[in-house]
Amino acid sequence: MRIDNTEDLIIRLKSKEFSNIFITTHHKPDGDAMGSTLGLWHILQKMGLKATVITPTDYSENLSWLPGNNEVIDFTINPEKVKQLLKESDLIFCLDFNKLSRINELGELVSQSNTPSVLIDHHQDPDKFYKYAYWNNESSSTCELVYEFGLKAFGKNVFTADAVNCLYTGLMTDTGNFQYVNTKPQTLRIGADLIELGAKHTLIHERIYDVFSINRSRLFGYCLYEKLEVLEDCRTALIYLNREELQRFQVVTGDTEGLVNFGLGLKDIVLSVLIIDRIEKVKMSFRSKGNFAVNKYAEKYFSGGGHINAAGGASEDSLENVVSKFKSTIKEYKSELQKV
Repeated sequence: MRIDNTEDLIIRLKSKEFSNIFITTHHKPDGDAMGSTLGLWHILQKMGLKATVITPTDYSENLSWLPGNNEVIDFTINPEKVKQLLKESDLIFCLDFNKLSRINELGELVSQSNTPSVLIDHHQDPDKFYKYAYWNNESSSTCELVYEFGLKAFGKNVFTADAVNCLYTGLMTDTGNFQYVNTKPQTLRIGADLIELGAKHTLIHERIYDVFSINRSRLFGYCLYEKLEVLEDCRTALIYLNREELQRFQVVTGDTEGLVNFGLGLKDIVLSVLIIDRIEKVKMSFRSKGNFAVNKYAEKYFSGGGHINAAGGASEDSLENVVSKFKSTIKEYKSELQKV
């Protein structure tokens, strides 16, 4: 399914009627979030438009090499500056999220603003908070959509080396190196286009995946040896971590990225779940194979959502209660999981 009502938007961007642009993305942004926001930022810069990228929170250090990273403003560090930038903006780009609640307090500010918003996203069932949208839930990533939108709006000349390196990053990470089911022929064609335009694919892979700390490596080893639990009757792998364990391994933003995927590497496992007791809430990540819709499960039980095979959730309950709730509710899907 696709929504594209950007014809008027493109005209107004080309005429520079919109010339002071606010770009934001979701809480704890990942490769697709930062790749798409910075990729769009480079495109708009090439068009001679003033733009700023604002994140609701910090993000993983392995994304700090992205071209333009030094210009990004973290709302939690400088909220007053962000509020002023929002007040002065004449257009707000909302990338890689479908609900304003995903940008925390910043979402309330955006909802109260009279400035028109643009949604570019691939998550299902977006809330109607936007004036313009370039949305497709069948796209691999928001970076794929930014590439399509930029090409449609401005042509290939706006894709600088910096822009395509950012966009390739999100394309690569959100498809799991082009191995997830969201990798379509169009995804690979766009990947090839980005490489032809100058994306350094081997260097990007190295900077994303080959830069993690000893603490992170030890955390992964500990989780796989000590914490991995298999619920055989539900074909499910489960890992959960408490706050003391996070402190023990000095976990920082980005250190648990990818941990949930390891469960799916086990024979006969079709659902992998990671539950972490963060300071503010208990956070959950779900990954599945086949047609088991983890987004629907996460939405029903843990105020979550996402994609069919990749979703998240959260709870204000204790870690113990969340784990117990998960183990009891997933049994309702035992027969469905056995059929995948």
